[in-house]
Amino acid sequence: MTRTRDLDIVVYGATGFVGKLTAQYLARSAPRSARIGLAGRSTAKLETVRAELGPAAAQWPIIVANADDPTSLTALAESAHVVITTVGPYAKYGIDLVRACAEAGTDYVDLSGEVLFGRESIDRFHDVAVASGARIVHSCGFDSIPSDIGVHVLHQQVAADGEGDLTDTTMVVSSLRGGVSGGTIDSMRNLVDTVKADKSARRIAVNPYSLSPDPASEPDLGRQSDVEMLKGSDIAPGLGGRTAPFVMGSTNTRVVRRSNALRKWEYGRAFRYREVMSVGQSVLSPVFAAGVSAGLGALMAGLAFGPTRYVLDRVLPKPGEGPSEKARAAGHFTTDTYTTTSTGARYVARVRAKGDPGYAATAVMLGESALALALDRDALPDAAGVLTPATAIGDPLVDRLRTAGFEISARRN
Repeated sequence: MTRTRDLDIVVYGATGFVGKLTAQYLARSAPRSARIGLAGRSTAKLETVRAELGPAAAQWPIIVANADDPTSLTALAESAHVVITTVGPYAKYGIDLVRACAEAGTDYVDLSGEVLFGRESIDRFHDVAVASGARIVHSCGFDSIPSDIGVHVLHQQVAADGEGDLTDTTMVVSSLRGGVSGGTIDSMRNLVDTVKADKSARRIAVNPYSLSPDPASEPDLGRQSDVEMLKGSDIAPGLGGRTAPFVMGSTNTRVVRRSNALRKWEYGRAFRYREVMSVGQSVLSPVFAAGVSAGLGALMAGLAFGPTRYVLDRVLPKPGEGPSEKARAAGHFTTDTYTTTSTGARYVARVRAKGDPGYAATAVMLGESALALALDRDALPDAAGVLTPATAIGDPLVDRLRTAGFEISARRN
């Protein structure tokens, strides 16, 4: 790769909880030849983080940048091939950095699970990024890499076997241990406030094709709900138990549908995609499923109502907070994505990893996304614009995550 920037990767927000975890992962796992920098608002805090990273990071440059200072974000974008940002909620703090990277031709990765931010990014800067050659890649953590890459490898296996297109496809979160991050909760607060104030924003949020490059060109596949409760047998023959809605399904499904559209509907024009989580096979599983569904609804309602919002704001995780190292190490996740093809064949793809999904595993996914963009450029898809993990990175990301210990597989079911 021809090096025309001072740095390969900059971690912006490196003093925050997930930003620090990502910097730690890069210090452990990035090749020593990779040129990495740390960015944020405070030189003193960045120096403290750098000192904690050990000898591998001792010479990493420090860059002062602030979300309220567009000039500093432009300088940040122009300093590196890839910018990682963990500074959210992205709808509040992220769009100027997207602008800076799109204009500078700098690749960009974040952890956004915010559909409205994604839509704004597409509308304002997709064409700018196409012109500059930048890859703007949102949702490079637990939201939405297991979903997007899971369908990517599923499609590859079906295509290799000559079994047609994907049709009804469901991702099941089969096992999950880990906490909800304060950043995710803060993004939910911001979404609630936005849709309360703007009916047009609500219409975008509930549209299953809200991240499509051209929603009007999408197939009419009827209602596609984000809050379904299903029997396992409704998903695949022989699959037991019950499922409940998955909290991040409303984001992940739209990312996966964008991947299909950006690929000219390679997955299929009849590709229907949904996400759920398993609640087990006990006689009480229907009760658990109803409880999860009701709980999610109650959380959103509680955030929208002043008195309960006051209480929730004091008990829910806050931005910058996270679990202990021991708890992060004890976490894990498994997702299984089931499909029926247009020939009637059945397949399943699995993505599984150790580590708290929203923290430890996310730091790996975010770090490897940036490393692939910075160091594997000759193997990347020929694409630019506001993209998805599958369409911007694809196989190099799959390879890197497997090397990092992830199980990623697809087979006939």
